[in-house]
Amino acid sequence: MNGKRSKLSRQIVLSMSLVSVITTLIAFVGSYIIYGLLFTLWPPPPGPPENMFIVHAPDYVIFASLLLAALVVAIVLALRLAKRIIAPLNSLAEGARRIAEGDLAARALPGDLSLGETANLVDDFNTMAVKLADMAAEMTFWNAAVAHELRTPLTILKGRLQGIRDGVFEPTETLVDGLLIQVDSLSRLVDDLRVVTLQNSGHLEMHFVTTDISVEIQHVVDSVRSALLAAGFSLDLATRSVLVECDGTRIRQAILALIDNARRYATPGQLIVRTTVSDLHVILQVEDEGPGIAPDFARQAFEPFTRAELSRSRSSGGTGLGLSVVRAIALAHGGTVRYRRSAVGGSIFEMALPRASL
Repeated sequence: MNGKRSKLSRQIVLSMSLVSVITTLIAFVGSYIIYGLLFTLWPPPPGPPENMFIVHAPDYVIFASLLLAALVVAIVLALRLAKRIIAPLNSLAEGARRIAEGDLAARALPGDLSLGETANLVDDFNTMAVKLADMAAEMTFWNAAVAHELRTPLTILKGRLQGIRDGVFEPTETLVDGLLIQVDSLSRLVDDLRVVTLQNSGHLEMHFVTTDISVEIQHVVDSVRSALLAAGFSLDLATRSVLVECDGTRIRQAILALIDNARRYATPGQLIVRTTVSDLHVILQVEDEGPGIAPDFARQAFEPFTRAELSRSRSSGGTGLGLSVVRAIALAHGGTVRYRRSAVGGSIFEMALPRASL
């Protein structure tokens, strides 16, 4: 931006210098032409040029006429230059005022495109305005999505607690366990939101240590194996011991999110968790037997609050944040995520992490 301002200043200085040169040339060349004609039409008498430096009344008239003509030209040129510069700047000021008042659809007009620096300045302003509008729209979407996700567990909690207070429900162990499940759901939603939001703002803290990725995978698998078996899944591990510079807690969170995503959206069957190793990356894969996701949805699968369409007989119960949390954690580690279909038509979700430099 400083470079553009300096270019604009340089152009203004050059333009004003050109106006001054033109004004001087008009006065000088005009004097030369007029006095040349006068000496041609009315030559001075022969002899020594007496009174050559004495200014007479006609000379004042000539000088005044030339200066007036030069002044008119200078004013015209200055007005044209001012219009080229001030028009887009006024548009910028008006656009900034409208945006400050809440009109994020306001845009500035570039005006005369021959003045490239002001046109670039207007383009930068309009780009900023577009990003502000996109951020506002995204914030509105996030607020609505968060409110929607919070509504169900809060409604259940409120209803059950009011029922206990009014004597409608007995505070049995089963009822308390159900309430704790809703609290756990709220806690997980808040934590997922925190991870995604901090990563988007570049403030997600990581505590990197050299970690054996197979050990972290084993910890997660051991904690969810019984739930997967109860849901009809058979779990196979195809991992190898390999060191990764990572935050072990966050990696376990990402692995759990991938497995939980398969449990919610895949049909019961074989679930494979594997690792593959390249020269630079360790790739963690979670593969199911189907039914996979539609190509249109695959492009936005890792965006927050997105869910695949399920049949009426199935309900995911998810928040639509699981895969976005996986992406946030992968990006915080300098890695990547992607989705692809397996050879049998199922889903393969991959998270690639940089290997440890030993």
